Amino acid sequence: MRAIIKAHTFSGTFRVPASKSHTIRRLLMAALGEGVSEIEYPLDSLDARSCVSVCRALGAHIEEHRATDPQCPNPRNEQGEKLVRWTVRGAGPTPRSSLLTPQAPLDVGNSGTTLFLALAAAALGRGPVTFTGDAQIRRRSASPLLAALAGLGITITAGGQGCVPITVQGPWKGGRVSLYCPTSQYLSALLLAAPLAPAGTITEIDVPLLNEQPYIELTLAYLDAQGIAYEGAQDFSWFRIPGGAVYTPMNGPVPGDFSSAAFPGGAAVISGGPVTLLGLDSADPQGDKAVFDMFSRMNSTVEWINAGNGERGLSISRTGPLQAGVFDLNATPDLLPIMAAAAVYAEGETALVNVAHARIKETDRIAVMSRELGKLGVLSEERPDGLIIRGAALPQGGRVDGQGDHRVVMALAAAALGAAGPVEIDGAEAADVTYPGFLDLLAADIRV
Repeated sequence: MRAIIKAHTFSGTFRVPASKSHTIRRLLMAALGEGVSEIEYPLDSLDARSCVSVCRALGAHIEEHRATDPQCPNPRNEQGEKLVRWTVRGAGPTPRSSLLTPQAPLDVGNSGTTLFLALAAAALGRGPVTFTGDAQIRRRSASPLLAALAGLGITITAGGQGCVPITVQGPWKGGRVSLYCPTSQYLSALLLAAPLAPAGTITEIDVPLLNEQPYIELTLAYLDAQGIAYEGAQDFSWFRIPGGAVYTPMNGPVPGDFSSAAFPGGAAVISGGPVTLLGLDSADPQGDKAVFDMFSRMNSTVEWINAGNGERGLSISRTGPLQAGVFDLNATPDLLPIMAAAAVYAEGETALVNVAHARIKETDRIAVMSRELGKLGVLSEERPDGLIIRGAALPQGGRVDGQGDHRVVMALAAAALGAAGPVEIDGAEAADVTYPGFLDLLAADIRV
């Protein structure tokens, strides 16, 4: 699918989709736990559907509820209805005896979050469970996580370089392992699964490297809410988790996604706005909310306002020129594409640094953003751990490729709002992985 976007001012009020990080954590915990959970306003995207499919295959019963709810930010189906709630009957309380052993491989699609977290969850069972995924997932290594699982007694069979197809088989015996975390999802996987190991089992994790620390804070917030016992170093370099816990029902609405909000926010920064974003919580531990501090440092106006009906909104606008700067993205690597897009319009050189792990996402986002922006005449320089953007020159129109990466597609779409000519984006359907409807917000001309 190709999206064609012409320069224009992007403004208005928009409700942000639910957080993918919250949605997948709640879904997996509900699926592994006991009782019935009511998860309201979850993200309805390709990644979320992949996680639903995996949870059902492992034994959870999940019922979707749809309605014509104007408060729900999910896209409508052909009947004009939106996904408003999942009812999840968990496979617990003892996953090791109640998880199913699917005969067919579990396809996670493009969802790395589902793959890594579900690998550890499936290892709680007794039977072999095999995972596969799309072409991008088949290039994403799980080697550090697999080595740690093997050290905890799990039998592992994997493809080359720790990529899918991967088969895991319990039992989870516990022990002490070292887990190198270029992505935080490896550690979140163990933290979510270890409490459900057999009573008397102790899992200890040494963490010599941890990127994306805010996502671990998010995972620990869920363990705390569940009353799960664990010990941990203040710098997250060590954890000790006893087994024998049970997850209780996960109820309530899923918070809005700051990672997704970065894209309409970035579109406002590039085109001027103003844009008001609804559904966000300033107290949420999501690390990607830092993008709005970054936009403010670039000379945008960012403020929480009264949006009416007792709801707060986040307002983003710009009246003066954007200013370049140095931005450390170690904790927030998913922000690299949209920060690169905004940097195109900033005066001077913008440095996105300390983010080598952006190279091991759905694509090598450092290389891809440099190459695709270059097709629009943008000057940039790749560094091993980041990207330098030389901004302020008006980008040209042209044809670019999203490389099947949802965040790259959305960043290029935002960058197109100030280009001298139309920008055509191939592979634009990837935006639906986390933000269905985003291209419609930008008035994209969609060609199939």
